[in-house]
Formats: sequence, structure tokens, C-alpha cells
Amino acid sequence: MQRIRPFLPAALVFGVALLVRILYNLIVAHAYFPEYDSAQYQLIGFNLIDEHCFCLHPYITTVYRPPLWPFVIAGLSLIFGRADIYDRFFLCCLGAGTCVLISLFARDLFRGRIGLLAGLSAALYPALFIYDGWMYTESLYTFLLLAVCYCLLRIQRSEGRKLRLWLLCGVLLALLALTRPNGVLIIGLALLWTALLVWRKRLGKRALLKVALAALVACLLIAPWALRNYLVAHSFIPVASGDGTVLLGAYNDQAATQPGSLGSWINPLKTDPQVLQPFPLYTCNAACEVAREDASKNAAIQWIKGHLSEMPGLLVYHLRNFWTPYTREADLPMERFPDLLASQVTHVMSETLPIPVFALATLGLIVTLRRYWRELLFAYLMILAALGEALVYYGSSRFRAPIEPLLILLAAGAIWWLTQDEPGTLRWRRKRRGRRALEDSVSQEAHVLC
Repeated sequence: MQRIRPFLPAALVFGVALLVRILYNLIVAHAYFPEYDSAQYQLIGFNLIDEHCFCLHPYITTVYRPPLWPFVIAGLSLIFGRADIYDRFFLCCLGAGTCVLISLFARDLFRGRIGLLAGLSAALYPALFIYDGWMYTESLYTFLLLAVCYCLLRIQRSEGRKLRLWLLCGVLLALLALTRPNGVLIIGLALLWTALLVWRKRLGKRALLKVALAALVACLLIAPWALRNYLVAHSFIPVASGDGTVLLGAYNDQAATQPGSLGSWINPLKTDPQVLQPFPLYTCNAACEVAREDASKNAAIQWIKGHLSEMPGLLVYHLRNFWTPYTREADLPMERFPDLLASQVTHVMSETLPIPVFALATLGLIVTLRRYWRELLFAYLMILAALGEALVYYGSSRFRAPIEPLLILLAAGAIWWLTQDEPGTLRWRRKRRGRRALEDSVSQEAHVLC
């Protein structure tokens, strides 16, 4: 029993989180089927099995989507069959794993009870479990990103001595990049994190060699896919193209002026069909996709140059949408089936619960900055990176999904400050002030008696 006891809190968090996610899939997403991006990921996964081709359309290669999630779908289809419920159950397990990592992270920083509270809060937090009910990359990317953050915390706690943690970090960084193209940037942030801690003498100088090794491992794992992309598209594409379509959908007249769509993304087929017209949708191969993305990116840049006076306001909308508790996504199960009572409850939770989390996370950022800035440095960098992506592309609560665990972690820091009696907490400061006041009073009385 003593050997099992340390694992009980993590097992409890995992069990509660998994139950919540399975119920969400069985009730809210009972009639769900893939559409939009999720349908494309599924089609690519099926084509991997049927045609041995990373293709959206039969025998037409693509570089538009990153590979990891379609390969996972293909593997699950081979094992369990071609029902999307199995893919979503896999995402439920990943989401429950994310909650466990939040609990472990908070436990290592703020002690066991706060860690358990953080994990259970994450299990019930709608901004995390709603993404386990559709077949996008949010759940996979969020889990891998938090795993990188926790791995770096363990590296810091071991003072960078454990080589296996650095190697694990390299593997996680590679998987992160193969899930989303912007994951490549996280490799650079890991290098920056290490350099800052070495500069502040929190890690030894050998950590620079080890982080370089981790980056090399990540690059070596990404390299075969980059080589494949070069062979089929004749262009250097580390993971996937797609920035052009995102930029063109974010920078256009409708996104800048249309009420209800300000600062969001609109399908370029509706806003700028003339840009995409030379590139037929169903016969566009990898090289054609690269040309299409270049044309879209150039059109977006030209729009920005012609609307510089509108850019400050548009960027403000990007940030506003990013911090809006919930912005509608058409393919989410609760949007597809809005008449269900469970969908309505989830919708209300999604619009209300993030607000106290934001407030507590802001307080947590302030009160932990002095004592825990080293342990949370990479989390700060990730939050800044997410804000930067929202500014460059567009604003959406979906873009906030990867940093939701970090916000819960900062909120746990606020609860630690409010409830615990340790150096740096509110109670500790009040007691110290009380002792000082008592000492001053005794000293004054002694002076009077003398």
C-alpha cells in the first residue's frame, strides 16, 4: 500500500478527467462525424492505409498538413477500425494525461494538495475537454507542449545533469513540431530558455551542449519528413505549408470591417477567390500547394501594406479575441448539436469559467514571479509566444488552448499564495508583520519602564 499511495492522486486525476471526457464524447459528441480540418486529417490517415500515400485526394501528394496526427489516425484505424470514436477516445486519454501533468507540475512547485486541486480543476475545465471531442490537433499539441514544459522543469530540478531528460526533451520537441508547423519555433525557445538560465547561473555551462544535443535529436527526427517534402514539392518545407491561407483569411476587408468577424479568420474562398482561382482544389499537388501558399501570403502582405492605418485596431481585435473566454468554432460538437442540454451547459461553462481562471492566473503571475520565475520561465516564454502568434495570425480562444494548462498552473500559484503558510505567501507576510509589530510594542514598553 505504501508503494501505491504516491500514485493515488495522479490516478484520481486521470480517472476523473477521463470520465469527464468520455461522457462528453458519448453525450455531446454522440452523433459527431469529422468535417472541415478533421475530415482532412482523417482522409489523409485512410489514404496512408489504402494507397500508402500522404494524400488528401487519391494519389495527389500534399504538404499542407503536418504528419503526426494523420499517422496516429492511420495506426488507430488499423488496430481498432475506421470509426472516429476510437480517435476521440485516444484524445480523451491524452486530455486526461494533460491533467495529470498539470497536477504533477503544480505538486512539484506548490505541494501535493495544490497539485491535486489543480489536476481536478483541469479535469473539469471546459477549455481543455471540449477539444477532446473533435479530431483536430489541439489535444495532441497541448499534451506534448505541457510535456516539454514539465520535462524542462525536471531538467532544471536535476541541475541539467540527467542526459536522458535532455534526450526525451529532444524527442518531445520533434513530435511537437510534427504535430503543428509552429512547433519548430519551440526548439528555439528551449535554446533561449537554457541560455537564460546558464547566464543567470541556474544551470551549468554544460547545459548548452546538452540542449544543443536535444535540438539535434529533434532536427534529426524532423529531417526525414523535411526531405520527403522537398522531394514532392521541390521546396524546403520542414513540416507543412499553410501560412499563406491563414494570413489571407486573417487580413482582408471582411476580417477588418465585418461585425462579428473582426480580428477572426474567414475562408479565403469567400474573401479573395481570385487569388486561389489558378490553383484547382482537387488536383493541386504538393508543388501547386506551395505556389498557392506563396500567392496567398503575397496577397495578405499587399493588403497589410495598403491598410496600415487599420492595422493597430485589427491587432487589438486579435488580442481581444484571444482572451475572449470562448469564440465559436463551427465543428465543435456543442456547436453542431446546440439543442442538447449537455451542449448548452458546456457552452455556459465555456463562457464563464475561464474568467476566474484568468483572474487567478494574473494574480498567480504576480505573486510567483519573485520566488518561482526560474521554474516558470519556460511557461512565460510559451505564453508570450502564443500571444505573438495571435498578433501575427488572428485571435481565437482556440489559439489559447495550448497555454490553458499554464494558466491553470499560474492560478494554482495564486491559491498557494492565498492559502499556504510558507515564505512568500500572504499568511506568512501577515504573521511576519504581526511579529514585527509585537516586537516593536514590547520594545517601546521596555523603553518606557526604563
